[in-house]
Amino acid sequence: MVACRAIGILSRFSAFRILRSRGYICRNFTGSSALLTRTHINYGVKGDVAVVRINSPNSKVNTLSKELHSEFSEVMNEIWASDQIRSAVLISSKPGCFIAGADINMLAACKTLQEVTQLSQEAQRIVEKLEKSTKPIVAAINGSCLGGGLEVAISCQYRIATKDRKTVLGTPEVLLGALPGAGGTQRLPKMVGVPAALDMMLTGRSIRADRAKKMGLVDQLVEPLGPGLKPPEERTIEYLEEVAITFAKGLADKKISPKRDKGLVEKLTAYAMTIPFVRQQVYKKVEEKVRKQTKGLYPAPLKIIDVVKTGIEQGSDAGYLCESQKFGELVMTKESKALMGLYHGQVLCKKNKFGAPQKDVKHLAILGAGLMGAGIAQVSVDKGLKTILKDATLTALDRGQQQVFKGLNDKVKKKALTSFERDSIFSNLTGQLDYQGFEKADMVIEAVFEDLSLKHRVLKEVEAVIPDHCIFASNTSALPISEIAAVSKRPEKVIGMHYFSPVDKMQLLEIITTEKTSKDTSASAVAVGLKQGKVIIVVKDGPGFYTTRCLAPMMSEVIRILQEGVDPKKLDSLTTSFGFPVGAATLVDEVGVDVAKHVAEDLGKVFGERFGGGNPELLTQMVSKGFLGRKSGKGFYIYQEGVKRKDLNSDMDSILASLKLPPKSEVSSDEDIQFRLVTRFVNEAVMCLQEGILATPAEGDIGAVFGLGFPPCLGGWSRRLGRKLTLAWSPCCVSFNEVLFLYSGPFRFVDLYGAQKIVDRLKKYEAAYGKQFTPCQLLADHANSPNKKFYQ
Repeated sequence: MVACRAIGILSRFSAFRILRSRGYICRNFTGSSALLTRTHINYGVKGDVAVVRINSPNSKVNTLSKELHSEFSEVMNEIWASDQIRSAVLISSKPGCFIAGADINMLAACKTLQEVTQLSQEAQRIVEKLEKSTKPIVAAINGSCLGGGLEVAISCQYRIATKDRKTVLGTPEVLLGALPGAGGTQRLPKMVGVPAALDMMLTGRSIRADRAKKMGLVDQLVEPLGPGLKPPEERTIEYLEEVAITFAKGLADKKISPKRDKGLVEKLTAYAMTIPFVRQQVYKKVEEKVRKQTKGLYPAPLKIIDVVKTGIEQGSDAGYLCESQKFGELVMTKESKALMGLYHGQVLCKKNKFGAPQKDVKHLAILGAGLMGAGIAQVSVDKGLKTILKDATLTALDRGQQQVFKGLNDKVKKKALTSFERDSIFSNLTGQLDYQGFEKADMVIEAVFEDLSLKHRVLKEVEAVIPDHCIFASNTSALPISEIAAVSKRPEKVIGMHYFSPVDKMQLLEIITTEKTSKDTSASAVAVGLKQGKVIIVVKDGPGFYTTRCLAPMMSEVIRILQEGVDPKKLDSLTTSFGFPVGAATLVDEVGVDVAKHVAEDLGKVFGERFGGGNPELLTQMVSKGFLGRKSGKGFYIYQEGVKRKDLNSDMDSILASLKLPPKSEVSSDEDIQFRLVTRFVNEAVMCLQEGILATPAEGDIGAVFGLGFPPCLGGWSRRLGRKLTLAWSPCCVSFNEVLFLYSGPFRFVDLYGAQKIVDRLKKYEAAYGKQFTPCQLLADHANSPNKKFYQ
């Protein structure tokens, strides 16, 4: 860090010397004549450099809306027409964001393919004018530079970025079911090469500034500044602007070349791509991998490849035309509409609807250093929270602390953190066996075993030592919070915070409130979750809350299907081909057979026959034999350290044979097996909305997407494509018929697939199995009113 600071000081001194030695002392900032009438663009002149500041009003981020497009065109035309201006700098006034991409509301408002295509073509024309500008333009990037923002940046003659964790560049359009529509599919391959460009566009992943510099996306890096007379963010933007002006002047004077020297590997790759045979093999290989991953049902990746190929094989004009046409086609698909809806749901779930808490949580204490407790500790210290991790035994505590350190060290290996940053973050953690320091805690999160008497005991112990304002949160996955709070002296300070495993990778946090939970307690819990980087849904108390309630009946059906003789591997294949990110039998192993048994017993007592299905004795016998799933090395499958392939556990044969159920042929086709699982899931989700457990369908969809895929897949999974290309989908990439089930969630699935068709399926299975498939009243109401939708 000392070395980094020294380099930063030297670079600032060097930049100032360049300014002085070349006579580039900036004159006073001169505002434009149209300044008062513009709301998105603010520009003025320093010396002979126009500084264009982007600042979308009433928003934390800049997006490429129609208003911004219009004002940007006006400003650039003024700059190009002025004899006093020789170069320009594009910079954002918002800390942490250059341009976050296109305005999704603008796209969603389009009613026809032609409207979307026209938007793409207009954006292409604006960006092309930047690319062909006779006055050099420097993009000064601080924070997120994504989608259309990156397309604007790469059309400039030079790019400078802050070497900051918040500065990322990427093309995430594929995650919205679309493709770059402002020329990105044509410029990016020329700038970084076809393999790297396809990698970016097919994954949608973000690239850090230092990596972007090596790739050729960025020409220069600037070290961010620390605190001074002004906040660090403000000082960094001012310094970035200074440096960008310096380079803009240098480009205008032809003392700096916009051309970058490519390395040997880049030159060889570029040469190889000039050979038609090599190009065809690359296209073929990538298309094969995409089809295998998506089963050919997810349209965006294949169209991205097609557009890139068109530009390379037929020329830029054909490429731009193809890009705008495919962009229009994709944005109008049901898949893209569903993904945009999911995005809006995410935005909603990243806001604190309870407002700001009365007191910020700065000191956090966690009870239980197991897998969950250590995971909560990691995402807390990583965001600067002073955290105590307490356990009852030294062995468990050491294991928990090692897990936190390993999680941070993995980021060092991926170059997301420096070793110094890792150690600094880890220093926020204190491990202990007693309650020392709890008198300073603002919040305590318990992550002990799912046993009500144990949770009561630790709650009483904690309340004897914590201050009056301290909040007690339980990480239970099924026990009602009101029952946990029954022994509390301050039930208004008790809340549920249900994290998902592994905590550092799973995005969802389910917050559970009781009738006695205060608004300020809820506000504090949401604020902590947001600080930890979570997507949050807030649900009302009840057995199983929302996520576990949806999962439990589906898992009960999994057990019945297995007892009816369906092979675990076949069941996994059927569920993944439907759209689930992980197979149903594998899901039981990942959740933990003991956890599944515990949930089945508890919720079975509450909900009775409706939560029935397979014989729970199957889970009981598996637990008695130690077949707990992945964590014990055996479940339905055998798991070995470092071995990806998993074989069936042959010791399960005798258990399954002893509990075998005769299958019912009228409901046992492959399609019926898929829908038996899914309809129980959907029916329970709608029931939760009907009962008021959920506040909105959007929160239900977010909870299903980001919480119910479980460990290996949510947050995105990736497969290698040769040595360079990686495909990553988050959290699911396969559509069934016309819709993406898990991408859209159960409520959008009802809207798109049809409530009547789902009810018909449920009644068919109800005739065979009884009340477990009885449609809930709200779902029946939607079936009886075809125009009734969860999303308008």
